[in-house]
Amino acid sequence: MTYRFSPSDLKIAPDHSKLHELISRQSNEDRDSLIRHFAHHLEYSVGKYTHNTTDTDIYLALAFTLRDYLIDRWNETQEHYRKEKAKKIYYLSMEFLIGQMLKSNLVNLNAYDLASEALAEFGYDLDHICAQEPDAGLGNGGLGRLAACFLDSMSSLDLPSSGCGLLYNFGIFRQRIVNGNQVEAPDNWLDIANPWVISRSDLIYPVGFGGYVEEYTDHKGNIRKRWLPGDQVLARAHDILMPGYRTRTVNNLRLWKAEATEDFDFKYFNHGDYIRAVEDKVFSENITHVLYPNENVTQGRELRLKQEYFLVSATIRDALREFFEQGPKSHDEMPDRIFFQLNDTHPALAVVELLRILVDEHNLEFHHAWGLVQRCFAYTNHTVMPEALERWSVDLLASLLPRHLDLIYQLNYYFIEELRQKGEPEDVIAKLSLIEEGADKRARMANLAIIGSTKVNGVSAIHTDIIKRTIFADFNRLYPGKLINKTNGITFRRWLIAANPELTALINDSIGLRWLLDQSRLRDLEKVAEDAAFQEDFQKIRQYNKSKLVKIIHHTTGVVVDPESMFDVQIKRIHEYKRQLLNVLRIIGDYQFLKDNREAEYTPRTFIFAGKAAPGYHRAKLIIKLIHSVGEKINNDRDVRDRMKVVFLPNYSVSLAERIFPASDLSEQISTAGTEASGTGNMKFMLNGSLTVGTLDGANIEMREEAGDENFYIFGNTVEKLDVIRPNYDPVAIYEKDPLIHAVLSSIHQNYFNPLSPGLFQELFHVLTYGGDHYFHLADFQDYRRIQGLISRDFRDRKAWLRKAIFNIARSGKFSSDRTIDEYAKEIWGIKPVKPAPGGSILFGPPLRE
Repeated sequence: MTYRFSPSDLKIAPDHSKLHELISRQSNEDRDSLIRHFAHHLEYSVGKYTHNTTDTDIYLALAFTLRDYLIDRWNETQEHYRKEKAKKIYYLSMEFLIGQMLKSNLVNLNAYDLASEALAEFGYDLDHICAQEPDAGLGNGGLGRLAACFLDSMSSLDLPSSGCGLLYNFGIFRQRIVNGNQVEAPDNWLDIANPWVISRSDLIYPVGFGGYVEEYTDHKGNIRKRWLPGDQVLARAHDILMPGYRTRTVNNLRLWKAEATEDFDFKYFNHGDYIRAVEDKVFSENITHVLYPNENVTQGRELRLKQEYFLVSATIRDALREFFEQGPKSHDEMPDRIFFQLNDTHPALAVVELLRILVDEHNLEFHHAWGLVQRCFAYTNHTVMPEALERWSVDLLASLLPRHLDLIYQLNYYFIEELRQKGEPEDVIAKLSLIEEGADKRARMANLAIIGSTKVNGVSAIHTDIIKRTIFADFNRLYPGKLINKTNGITFRRWLIAANPELTALINDSIGLRWLLDQSRLRDLEKVAEDAAFQEDFQKIRQYNKSKLVKIIHHTTGVVVDPESMFDVQIKRIHEYKRQLLNVLRIIGDYQFLKDNREAEYTPRTFIFAGKAAPGYHRAKLIIKLIHSVGEKINNDRDVRDRMKVVFLPNYSVSLAERIFPASDLSEQISTAGTEASGTGNMKFMLNGSLTVGTLDGANIEMREEAGDENFYIFGNTVEKLDVIRPNYDPVAIYEKDPLIHAVLSSIHQNYFNPLSPGLFQELFHVLTYGGDHYFHLADFQDYRRIQGLISRDFRDRKAWLRKAIFNIARSGKFSSDRTIDEYAKEIWGIKPVKPAPGGSILFGPPLRE
């Protein structure tokens, strides 16, 4: 495929008529080409014709059509990288929550309207066809969604890069709600042919486990070590292509799938033991069978470690292959050509794997190899909680990865000697050591990632400050400047342009198109924030999106909600520190107030929850049950049901989130101060015009700085105040002295919301009182209710509320992942954009970048 006009034509066009003529001609030819390709794939790739097609067939045919264009441009992009010998970023993550791809790819290719027109000729609605795609089961929550946003930005900024992950057969799980309880079912996202996953039959690497380490004498008489694995599994590469926004660059997400070295053992097969014959194949392929095995059992922990090593081993092999294909003069060129970004500690073994290969297989001297390794890695930390830092049992490492454990001990020896030479006391050395001593010795993956990286970054200003002062304080003191901040961001392409096209069109009409490539230009919306016509159009779009969500709520839960009510939304992973429980306590308080004061003024609200609890997290699952029990009582109470509704949308996913964010009025970001590293859901709400109520935690702080205090609702104790009250905090005293809190907690204690199951919620009552209320629900409760009263009053002043909402959109530009990735590129990775040469494969319509 080639351009039908040169991009230079756009630059020398003497007037707009020439440009419009080029666009019109391009659009017509693109449309005809798209229809021809679509018809071909419908018949020959899907095997259908017009009279016997399903909606899924149409989706597949269109996806295969789009993939053709992506492959063309991916080949062009990769060839240009090779010619330029460009430095490449390998972004290692155990999760990539990429969601549905068809619509986002159409948006990035500027082909959505074109495809919509083409499908309309066949009698199909594009939005309906896009909805046929299952969400890719490659991630769980914020960590994976952040990685997906970053890949989009890397391509959009023309940065040579590749995502590196695992091709899981099943996602974490599909959440079903049965009698208010979470029930997990397999998430078989690959049950239909996936058009985006391209198998690379030429990229297969062996990955070893177990075995032993032996010493030998090389040809120079040096005593060396090598690892002789006991078992091997094959890692086969599969690519999902990731186009940039209105640029010719297409990068890839490379996913590794486990395969057995042999399909089955003929010895057992010939003796009739068919199960034993395929046993090795089953055990081998289990490695990429499911995201996050249950780590509460030994087998689960072992499988998780295998998954992590499998990812890093295949990725390092693949990166070195690409490096040596460029014909470097020596290994010393590695830091100028390849760089690995570790998304949390899960891929930290990559540091040791690269060291092992350089020392054992490439015969580099240890310190020379380690110096190169340290210049090829950076590490992103996502937690402030010491217990969340990954540690692996030394016994398990010795069993599965004996040579890696050997190298960790060797690294630790030199590291500790360095600390002693600096005069560090033994108690500090014990904290910094790569090995945690004790009855069950463990290897500290965070410490390994820190000493093996050029930079370590937090993901919001407050998070970075906290880790510098607490969990990594000694590292920050020893290596000044190594710990830096990179506040998270989101891709505006998916979370506004694709998710909220009506609002996107309104913004385009009001301030032009330049914001599409420079999100800081959204500030121009401030000029129309108080314009009555703009506010009216904005409100119509919000109500339209709310009406769509009303239908989803009714279809999935059976609950009828009022689109004129305030949509008060908390959607995220269910966890105690995220404090869905505080939200429920507030709802119970409102309910009790309305029962006692039936004529009181109250702004009608629809409380919307969504999120999954980890299968082994009993307390989080109990919170889900409480939400449903409270909702059932309120939704069926004639006294309040026209003023309050509580709904829980099951099976939270990227595609469901795309429907919720544009329809939300209020975003609940109420984690205990100092516990949320950043959050990105808060940014997606802000981008779509929701107002935020939250604590001074994570990215909320920077969001408030951008939006302005008057456009943000902050409550609760700060990190500093919690540090003061924590030693003497007494939630029982609060429960006994505060009448409202006493009434709310007593309703839980006495099982008012589920009388048929006595004692069901006793655990939650105990956690909040005699259990110590670790996340300070009761300490923040009254201030939370106070701010909610202010929010209700403000919501009734529609003009003022809309002004606040528009200002939030206008000032959301900082939270674009393009800004985040640009900072990574300049301050951590040391790379510049590498744009494919003009004249490459077709783009749908002229790119804005030309």
